[in-house]
Formats: sequence, C-alpha cells, structure tokens
Amino acid sequence: MPKRIEITFFLLFVWAFAEAQEPWSYPVVDRNSYALYQQQKWEELILYSTEARKNGIDFFYLQARTGIAWYNLGKYRSATEWFLKSWESDKSFSWLQEYLYYSLLFSGRTYEASKIAQQFTPELKEKVNFQDKGITRIAYETGFSFNPSFTELANRDFAGEVEPGTDYGEGYFLKNYSFHSIDLSHKLSPNLILNHTFTCLGVNRETWVTWVEQTSSPIKVRQFQYFINPIWVLGKRIHISPSLAVIYGKGEVYAGRLNNNLERTWSLTKINYDELVFSTSVWGHFKNISPGIEINAGTVNDSKFTQLSPWITWYPFSTTHFYITPRIYFKTGTETEGLELTTLGISGGFQLGPVHFNGQYLTGNMKNFVESAGYVIYNFPGKAEQKISGSFYFPFGKKYQFVLRYINQDITETYQIYTGGIKSNSLEYTYLQHTITGGISWNF
Repeated sequence: MPKRIEITFFLLFVWAFAEAQEPWSYPVVDRNSYALYQQQKWEELILYSTEARKNGIDFFYLQARTGIAWYNLGKYRSATEWFLKSWESDKSFSWLQEYLYYSLLFSGRTYEASKIAQQFTPELKEKVNFQDKGITRIAYETGFSFNPSFTELANRDFAGEVEPGTDYGEGYFLKNYSFHSIDLSHKLSPNLILNHTFTCLGVNRETWVTWVEQTSSPIKVRQFQYFINPIWVLGKRIHISPSLAVIYGKGEVYAGRLNNNLERTWSLTKINYDELVFSTSVWGHFKNISPGIEINAGTVNDSKFTQLSPWITWYPFSTTHFYITPRIYFKTGTETEGLELTTLGISGGFQLGPVHFNGQYLTGNMKNFVESAGYVIYNFPGKAEQKISGSFYFPFGKKYQFVLRYINQDITETYQIYTGGIKSNSLEYTYLQHTITGGISWNF
C-alpha cells in the first residue's frame, strides 16, 4: 500500500478515535485546523476540514484555511472556491483579498480577478499593480500558408476527366496566402474588457477555364477584417462576450464570356465584397470545469448560416497546466436542412516550465466554418473535413510572449461544369494546406 494512502487511513483513524473521545465542536475544529495550518500540513488540513463539514462544522477561518491548503498544493481552481466562500462572509481582510486575486489569476479566471479587485484596499491594488482602466495587451502576428500540391493540380487534365464538350468549365487552385494581424485589448472598467483585431490577408490563386479550349490566369484577393469583442462578468462567475466581424475584400474573377460579335473571350474582372458575422459566447467557471456555448450568425462566401457550438473545459488537476476541451458544432443555413451536427472538435493544452502548448483537432463538414474566437474568417470557396493545429507560447521577461503555430488542413474544392449557365457536372479535388505563423504580445 502506498505510503500516502497509509498515512491518510491512519489520520482518519486518529480523527475517528478523537471524535469518540471528544465530540466535534467549533472550538475543537478551530484549534485543530489552526494547528495543522501552522505546521503547513496541507493535505492533512484538507482531509480534516472535509471531516469537520461532514459533522456539520464550517466557518470563515476553516474555509480560508482550506483555500490556503489547496493554494499551497498548487491546486488553484480548488483554492478559489474556498476563498470565494470565505470572501462572501468577510471582505475586510487584505490577506484574503490577495489570496483570492492570485488564485483566480493562476486559474485562468482573469476577468473575475479584475472585477473583484475593484473592491480591494488601495494598498493591495498598488501591490498587485491593478489598473481599472487602460491598455492591457498589444500583439502582432503574421503567417504564411501554402499548397504543396499546386503544381500537380495546375497540370491536371480536369477537362479530359470531366469531358465538358462545348460546355463551360472552371476550377480554382490555391497557391499561397499571407496574413498580418494586430490585436489591442483595453479595459473600459474593471469589469469590461474590449478587444480589437485588424487583419489583412493576401491570397494568390490560379483559375483554369475550359470553353472548347483551355486557358488560365493568376488571380489575387485582398481581404480586410475588423473584429471587436467586449467581455464582462455577469454576477459572480458567468461571462458573456458578444462580437462582430466586419469583412471587406477586393478580388479578381477570371471567366469566359461572349463579346459583341458573339465570339468567345476571356477577361479578368475586379470584384468587391463585404460581409458580417455576429457571435455571442457565454461561459462560466465551476471548480474544475468550465462549460460554455457560442452562437454565430452571418454570411460567409455569400452563404447565410447560423452556427451553434457548446463545449466544456475540464481541468483534471485543478490547474491550468493541463486541460482538455471537447466541443461540438451544429449548423443551419442554405446548405443544411434544420440544425445539423456538422463538426466535432477536441482541444487541450499543457505547460512544461514556462512553455505552454495548445493543440486542436477538428473533423466534419467545415464549409463556411467559424471557429471559436475566430477573429480571422477566411471568405474563400471550398470546405474542409479535418484540421490539426498546434501552438507554442514562450514567455519572455515579465511582459512579453512569443507564439509559434502550425496548422494542417485538408481543403476540398470543385471543378465545376455549367451548361447554359446552370451547374450540370462537377469534379472534386483535395489538397493539404499548411500554415505557419508567429507573433509577439506585450502585456501591460
């Protein structure tokens, strides 16, 4: 039998024996729990406090000592629950305020920490460097995506495979794209954080057109996006975060047409587009789990949709050093009948020393798909059935953090045949899209 289990059984036996000799009472529990606190016997203190509550004994200092025991074991999410209980009984102690603030902060519950900190003493606010207003974060990230199968696809004889005859056929092939993104976060009040993101994407594609003869042309798309996202805490722990993504793009279309003499000709035409996506997320923190739900509604690639995605994050060790988040996506729109389950996802992360890793796997029908907190929305044709991504975060000094990401995603597009201007036949083709990004953030 492991030594820790033997000690636990021994302590339970001692307490059971002591209870038989000396009934549970507030003075007894106060004296014994304080002795364990002074001796820094954190695991024994947690066990003893649990037994005391089973016997109907609970009070402010027992709750605070239980929280301190969990805190010193590094179980910050468990500690937070007990600090919140004792905080509700008495908010006057600065030592309790500090424990509560840092347990929330180390639990990843930064918005709650900010909200509660406005009630702290001026001395403690200065000690923890609390600011009720102002800029909290600035970040820049850039990335490059490429299609290693571009040459193979561009040389493929789609017309020979589909045999359009005198009908009109066209296909698009992604070559690469790059993006630049700037983030700014600031507090309007201790309980209201406002995030802004401006993103610029440059996309290079190739169009192949078959209309008796075959011709091709490179096309470019420039897409700009502004994302605004307020976050505040309702009540004690429920978060709400509406957002708006404004998309504006300039692109090119290479297509065949009949000229005034009814002769076939091909031309490159400039186009503009603009679309909106509204989102609202609601989530909460409850000890070692954090459930939430998000709804997205808008238009992507001229297709209207509504997307609903519930999730739950589990922190099995009561710390942010390891967590896992299963998530499901439902969607309704012009291409679905009612609300359909379209995508499954699982993400998670862990921390080793100062380095934090976050990974995600998605599978399903990801057409005109908006990911959670998707401040970058790709308004291009095609769909995906699988996406794998990983991110490494490296802190630098006290205020800076570097991030490196890799994304692997399969993309399926269509070589489309039109007869008399109506879709009549098609051929799908799939390629892998690789994306590498890097960025730096400055936390104030």
